[in-house]
Amino acid sequence: MNIVSSSAELLEQRRQFAAAGARVAFVPTMGNLHAGHLSLVQRGLEIADVVVVSIFVNPLQFGANEDLDAYPRTLAEDTEQLERVGAHLLFTPSVDVIYPEGMDRHTKVLVPELTGTLCGASRPGHFDGVTTVVCKLLNLVAPQVALFGEKDLQQLLIIQKMVRDLALPIDIEGVPTARADDGLALSSRNNYLNPTQRATAPRLQQELQAIAAAIKSGSRDFEGLCAEAQTRLEAVGFERDYLVVRRRTDLQPAKPLDTELAIFAAAKLGSTRLIDNLQLTVSESTPG
Repeated sequence: MNIVSSSAELLEQRRQFAAAGARVAFVPTMGNLHAGHLSLVQRGLEIADVVVVSIFVNPLQFGANEDLDAYPRTLAEDTEQLERVGAHLLFTPSVDVIYPEGMDRHTKVLVPELTGTLCGASRPGHFDGVTTVVCKLLNLVAPQVALFGEKDLQQLLIIQKMVRDLALPIDIEGVPTARADDGLALSSRNNYLNPTQRATAPRLQQELQAIAAAIKSGSRDFEGLCAEAQTRLEAVGFERDYLVVRRRTDLQPAKPLDTELAIFAAAKLGSTRLIDNLQLTVSESTPG
């Protein structure tokens, strides 16, 4: 696996890939890799000739109350994992490479509507930082396909809309959420859970499954189902950010006759913020 850190080095690699007629898949990350990230790389290896991974802790997506300096940086371990799984190129730019004139003077890429709800409401400006850096990375790497995990479904939908709106010639593919044996979505943040919290954390996905089962059985009282699930989560120590049923297409509140749905949750367990979701398609028949 080659490792480059400058735009010039990356451009030379791009020229080599193009000369070979290689199909390129791209996996952007902030490092501190786990099996979920590696599943994106493995999917890339299935659908492309070359897999490029980036590791860049993007300061533009951190809010005023979020500790950028505390974000774990594990480049040596990440590199070892990527080599083991078979990635071809690792791009590790500095902040100066991505924002050469500083973040305040850098052009921003803003996606309307989808970014102001759910995590966007809790973390103002977060997705503006995500879309800005992802757009730049896509232009630098110039892949045919880029891969994002469905664990952050809102982010995936935002990136897909950005690529459509800007007519970028890149396919954006979502990869199913990687989970531990007990159902907890894999995340770097799980490392902050103490043993008791780690044992409790799978309840988040279990409650999403319970809501989905009720919907599939005919219930369309989305608010009531979420309120009941929230009460159960609070009883075992979760502090709610949101727990809602939305239309999967545009993240608007779901209505009884909507068929393409997603249940979204974000909650703190101790000091650790966890997110998860569950997508489902229901019958067009009138709900009971």
